[in-house]
Amino acid sequence: MWLLFIFIVVPIIEIALFIQVGDAIGLWPTLATVIITAFIGTQLLRAQGLATLSNLQNSVGAGQNPMDHIAHGAMILVAGVVLLTPGFFTDAIGFALLIPPVRAALIKAGAARMAGNVHVSGFGNPQQPHQSPPASDDIVDADFTVIDENQKPGNSGWTKNKE
Repeated sequence: MWLLFIFIVVPIIEIALFIQVGDAIGLWPTLATVIITAFIGTQLLRAQGLATLSNLQNSVGAGQNPMDHIAHGAMILVAGVVLLTPGFFTDAIGFALLIPPVRAALIKAGAARMAGNVHVSGFGNPQQPHQSPPASDDIVDADFTVIDENQKPGNSGWTKNKE
């Protein structure tokens, strides 16, 4: 349903807006407005994208959860795509996505919607999701190989000769 909206309804809205704005201010001012908004949008996109990248690097360096910065970066990327698409409707969406409180509200709404769709299953076999974990913490599942201590190491470069 969203693809239908994006590929059919959005271009119809853009065409209608081009006609209305072109009728009100003329052809050349309309084209100049589209070009100027794309340029301004690109500059804002660059500045906010670099700031978000810096914030992401700082949060990762500090050992904090970077998901908020990643979500803001993704929204800025979407803003860049729609700002580079010619049109007044897409420019309005792009400029709205460059406003941090708008992004934060959309991220919060998306997180709330996604939180309702999270399903947690129990430990073990997915066919039996209510299986409890093993009783003892001493169980270790591992593979091992017995190495003869008297055997001389090879010359693979990964081992040291003890001689």
